[in-house]
Amino acid sequence: MRIGEAAAAAGTTPRALRFYEQRGLLPAPPRSRTGQRQYGAREIARVRLIRELLSLGLTVEDVGSCADRLHLLEGDALPDYGAGGCAQKSGVVERRIAALDAEISRLTRLRDQLAARTGSVSMPR
Repeated sequence: MRIGEAAAAAGTTPRALRFYEQRGLLPAPPRSRTGQRQYGAREIARVRLIRELLSLGLTVEDVGSCADRLHLLEGDALPDYGAGGCAQKSGVVERRIAALDAEISRLTRLRDQLAARTGSVSMPR
């Protein structure tokens, strides 16, 4: 299928597909004799996975650092092999979780300070 059809099937835009290809998240698809990109089920599944990982808070750079292992993703586990794998303690997922935890802590402190200054009732967490 062509880029517009593939983008619709993956729930995104042709521009996003070109961006993912440019950033190394999506391998360049084969092209027709007229030069149009041709996508199949495998590419659509990969784009859906990329979009899911981005929606979970990973950055384009995070996903790019694991792009060569995305095909190994099975179920809900990130690929985990070799030094610096995505799911290892030193991997991008652990770093992203740590960053999210730090941001949650910062926002909780900020919320508590604001509630204390305004006399607002603290909401249970």
